[in-house]
Amino acid sequence: MALKNDCFALPAGVSWTPVDDALADLRARLSPVTSVEAVSLDTAQGRVLAQDIRAPISLPPADNAAVDGYAVAHASLTSDGEQHLMVVEGRAAAGAPFGGTVAKGQAIRILTGAVMPNGTDSVVMDEDVERDGASLSFGSGLKAGANRRKAGEDIAAGDIALTAGTRLGPAELARLASIGVASINTHAPLRVAIFSTGDELADPTETLLPGQIYDANRAMLLALAKAQGVEPIDHGRIPDSPAAIADALTSAARGADAVIVSGGASGGDEDHVSRELSRMGAMALWRIAMKPGRPLALGQIDGVPVFGLPGNPVAAFVCFLIFARPALHRLAGASWPEPVGYPLTARFPARKKPGRTELLRARADGIGGVEKFRSDGSGLIGGLVWSDGLVMLEHARGPVEEGETVRFLPYAGFGLS
Repeated sequence: MALKNDCFALPAGVSWTPVDDALADLRARLSPVTSVEAVSLDTAQGRVLAQDIRAPISLPPADNAAVDGYAVAHASLTSDGEQHLMVVEGRAAAGAPFGGTVAKGQAIRILTGAVMPNGTDSVVMDEDVERDGASLSFGSGLKAGANRRKAGEDIAAGDIALTAGTRLGPAELARLASIGVASINTHAPLRVAIFSTGDELADPTETLLPGQIYDANRAMLLALAKAQGVEPIDHGRIPDSPAAIADALTSAARGADAVIVSGGASGGDEDHVSRELSRMGAMALWRIAMKPGRPLALGQIDGVPVFGLPGNPVAAFVCFLIFARPALHRLAGASWPEPVGYPLTARFPARKKPGRTELLRARADGIGGVEKFRSDGSGLIGGLVWSDGLVMLEHARGPVEEGETVRFLPYAGFGLS
C-alpha cells in the first residue's frame, strides 16, 4: 500500500527533534508497502510473515521419554528404600510405540523420544538401574514425571507459533516444519534503491581528479541494506545537477519500494536532493537533535518513501542504523526492531551538553568496559572499522567521566557481523 503524501510532515513550529521522539513519530507514520504472497518453506528464508501462524498440532504430540531407561508408574513405587519391579516384555521406541498397558509394579524398556506407554508417567535412567533378566531394581527418590516430556510442552495446538512481522530464519523455519506447516503467506522482499550524489565522487575503478574522493557511501549502504534482509538496487552515483537528481529520484522510485540517497539532504547551495523532493512531491527536513547526522530528509515520490541521509560516511552509517534500518523493517512488514544495548563502564571521558543524543564509535574491551575512537569526526571511516558498536549518550545526559556507566549498542544487534 502507498503511504499518505503528507506522512513525513512535521507539525508547525517543530525544529530540533529528540531522537526518541523522531523514532516514535516515524514508527507511527509507517506501514508495510510490499505485496503478500504464499511461499513454501524452502523459499521462505529471510521472508517476513504476513499473518500469525497457529499450531495445528501440539508439540510434542504426546508425552514422551527424555532419556533411555525404563518407564514406570510413579504411584507403584514405595516412598523409600530399594525399588523392585518386573520388566514387561517388549519396548517403546521413537516411532514405534508400545501397544499395551503397563500395570502397577511393572516397568518397560523405553528409548528417548518414545511415547510414554499407557500406565506409565515417569522414566528411570539406564545408569540408575540394575537389571537381572526380568527383574529391575533402583534406589528411592525418583520424582513423579521424572525424565518425561509432556505433550504440548513446546507448543499446544491452537497457540500462536509465530507472529506476523517475524523475519524467518533457520529457527523459525524449524518451528514451522515441526508443526507441519508447509506453506505460508509472506511479504514480498522490500526493494530499496540506493544512490550517492556529489560532483566530488568517483568510483574506486576510476583515477581521482583534483578535488575528488572515492564514493564510500554507496558500497556501505548497499551492504547495510542487504544485511537487513531487503533487496538493494544500485543506482550508481549522481552529479550535483538538479535535473540529474530529479531523473535519478524518479527512476529509483519507479522500480523500488523505498529509496535511500546519501548527500544533498540539507539546505546548502548544492543540496539538490531536498529541493528536488520538495518540488516533486511531499518532503520534510527533519532536524534531529543527534550527533552525527542531524539533517534527515524524508520525502515521497508517487507514494514511495525516500530517505535522504547525510553525505559524511559516519553520519550516513549512524543515520541508517538509527532511522533507516527500523523504517525499512517496518516497510517490509517486519516488526519494528529496537536497538540491542547493554551497560558498560566508560574507559574514557567525553564532553557533552544535554539537549542532543550523541553516538560514539566504540569498542567493548571484553571485561565490562568500553573504549571510544580517538576522534568524533564524521568523515573518519577508520573509526567504523576499528569499532564494534556505538556508545549512545542519551538526550538529557551531560558529560561522561571515566568510570561511569554508558549504554553500548553492538553492531551485531543491528544485524551486522
